[in-house]
Amino acid sequence: MGLFKNIVLQNSKIILANLLLERSQGNCELCNEKKATLELRVGPSLVEESYNQIHCCETCVQKINEPLADPPYWRCLSNTIWSEHSPVKVMAWRILLQLSSEDWANDMLMSMYLDDEELAWAESGIADAAEVHKDAFGQVLIAGDAVTLTKDLDVKGANFTAKRGTTVKNIRLVEGNTGQIEGKVNDQQIVILTQFVKKLS
Repeated sequence: MGLFKNIVLQNSKIILANLLLERSQGNCELCNEKKATLELRVGPSLVEESYNQIHCCETCVQKINEPLADPPYWRCLSNTIWSEHSPVKVMAWRILLQLSSEDWANDMLMSMYLDDEELAWAESGIADAAEVHKDAFGQVLIAGDAVTLTKDLDVKGANFTAKRGTTVKNIRLVEGNTGQIEGKVNDQQIVILTQFVKKLS
């Protein structure tokens, strides 16, 4: 029985490898430049099937865990963001989110389209990311988002109150503090606590 199970598992892995090879045409699905030699599962699902795996080169796999170590490398995602395959888009979104302080990376993020299911998948896998800014309702914030204030806020050092319902466009993320963002209210750049904002879709 054990031998039969091992044979089935081996056959399943071979089938999966062939499916990924056919889909990728042998090229890395992230950088689209190097030869794909590794299969990478895009969590949090533990099921090893083609719909949650990507075919990658060794360089991309090595750099995925620390995208901030070499931001320019990930400019290669400019074509990847238009992939038809969900796991590829999800991984690209997660990488670019960590690089969103870079203007070019933020532009790519703003250009991407993920449906509700893909976005939920992408967000579910970034809980351990170094910096993840979230609004009062747990939605992930990225640089360039628009938010609305959920309460009146007295602005320190200024003679006005930012009123509840005020829309703040093109926000910036405060590095090193996931509880703060920056944005313009009454033509003044102010720091806003993320617990008092709601992301606008």
